Amino acid sequence: MPSLNSHNRDAPIGIFDSGVGGISIANAITKLLPNEEMIYVADSANAPYGEKSPDLVLARCQRIIDFLISQKVKLIVVACNTATLTCIGKLRSLYAIDFVGVEPGIKPALQATQTGVIGVMATANTLKSPQYAQLQKRFSGDKAIVNQACKGLVEQIENLHFDDAQTIEMLQQYLDPMLKANADHIVLGCTHYGFLSEQIGKIVGRQTTLVNTSEAIAKQVENRLIALDIFTSKKQKANSRIYSSQFDEKTRFTCETLWHGNFTKTSAFDIN
Repeated sequence: MPSLNSHNRDAPIGIFDSGVGGISIANAITKLLPNEEMIYVADSANAPYGEKSPDLVLARCQRIIDFLISQKVKLIVVACNTATLTCIGKLRSLYAIDFVGVEPGIKPALQATQTGVIGVMATANTLKSPQYAQLQKRFSGDKAIVNQACKGLVEQIENLHFDDAQTIEMLQQYLDPMLKANADHIVLGCTHYGFLSEQIGKIVGRQTTLVNTSEAIAKQVENRLIALDIFTSKKQKANSRIYSSQFDEKTRFTCETLWHGNFTKTSAFDIN
């Protein structure tokens, strides 16, 4: 299928998530590919996707992708585990543009575990999806997976409540079954959760490894740019653009606080 974009090597990369979680992926891309411009859309008005119906998630993805294509992006990163698992196959059939998705890193965790047990922190929809069930079946073998739906964590992160007492209490509650099961690797199965790595690490200790796929996704983006021969020709660090569907001072501050690279400004994204 021919690509909708013109493969203009200096075109931006599109990236989106249900909120600010995908900024963790954007930061990893910026670190690896600092000259690549990005257009980031945070659909914070509808966060988290992990508690929405698959039809609504698909509709939101289509609305955002239509916008990104109108901005002449050369590649789109679906920086949301729920959106990737529930609808990236449908998106690839609807749009003639290259996509990079994200999914929980259970494969590397299962390959590395010494205790035979891993934990997975994710949203309810991610854990309920048939695609996630297929991932478990494909890679688990004789290993055990302790799955934990982490209701409320996305909202805490969207509000920058990283060290809030309620956030720490939630983490302790969600991590306790994994630790009791002797899990030695914990998969951060939502892009938001990477922002809580420090807090999670303090609870689980150094003997437990956190699996965050942000750097692997950035490498995958680099590989797609190589395959398509669309690396930017720009020699200076890029200025990216940030959009949010919940455009208020708090959300603007959150986006700009978490973003590591250069950006021009944060703008409103029409939610309709």
